[in-house]
Amino acid sequence: MAPRAFRIAYDGTDYYGFQRQPQPDIPTVEDAIFDALRALEVLAPDADKPAGYAAAGRTDAGVSALAQTIALEAPDWLAPRAVNAELPADVRAWAAADAPEGFHATHHASRRAYTYHLYAPPADEAMSGSDADQTAPAVDDERFRAACETLSGTHDVHNLTPDGRNTERSLTLEADRDGDYLVVTVSAGGFARELVRRLVSLARAIGAGESPLAKIDRVLESEPLPGHKGIAPAPPEPLVLTDVVYPDLAFEIDADAAESARAVFDRRRVDRRTGARVAGQLADGMR
Repeated sequence: MAPRAFRIAYDGTDYYGFQRQPQPDIPTVEDAIFDALRALEVLAPDADKPAGYAAAGRTDAGVSALAQTIALEAPDWLAPRAVNAELPADVRAWAAADAPEGFHATHHASRRAYTYHLYAPPADEAMSGSDADQTAPAVDDERFRAACETLSGTHDVHNLTPDGRNTERSLTLEADRDGDYLVVTVSAGGFARELVRRLVSLARAIGAGESPLAKIDRVLESEPLPGHKGIAPAPPEPLVLTDVVYPDLAFEIDADAAESARAVFDRRRVDRRTGARVAGQLADGMR
């Protein structure tokens, strides 16, 4: 047995977050992984967790991941494809790396990145009378990007998380327009709870003209925000953990595991597009 790290991708829609919960009947991604390791006899039936186990981080209920990373003391034969044989279809291992002794998947990550797919029709199209769906407010890209630039840097983000301590973070926020979506990438050494979703919510309010850019200065002050002025988190489903950087690890993609994972998520993409068409017909039929 030697330390080994695994990249895990999952669709978080049906899970109550990554981390195990005290209640045994609440499904989590970590429970699915531990069940798979028990089935493979890598984890003993009465063991709480594998030897040397740690994960890169926690994701909230509904949040997905491309590059969640776990590490454990693993036998030589434990490849991603072997883990996938016992995992549910919406949780897939797809790459692995040998790790040094003492490696810790949480503490040894130097950088993490999340991507948020924000439905935000562009303001110029809305003003020109396009048929963009107005279930979400139109967003001015320049104002949104100005908010991202202002939020980038080292800040105490205590007003953007329910965490009560260790809330200083060095952040980088970037946004790219993709049709009616703004694809927002947020990177940092580590993240407080709900931080990305609240950052996106604040930037969206500024981009939509609901709040002035100067609101960021107030949010980043040391004084707590009163409840009625707090920043609510954006919905979790559009959020994906897209990268976790380990300077000393070289991940090798398991071609078979990656191919089977792509097939699973491609199928889900088609299913959701089909579902969107059905919902669209229902909405359009009542106009």
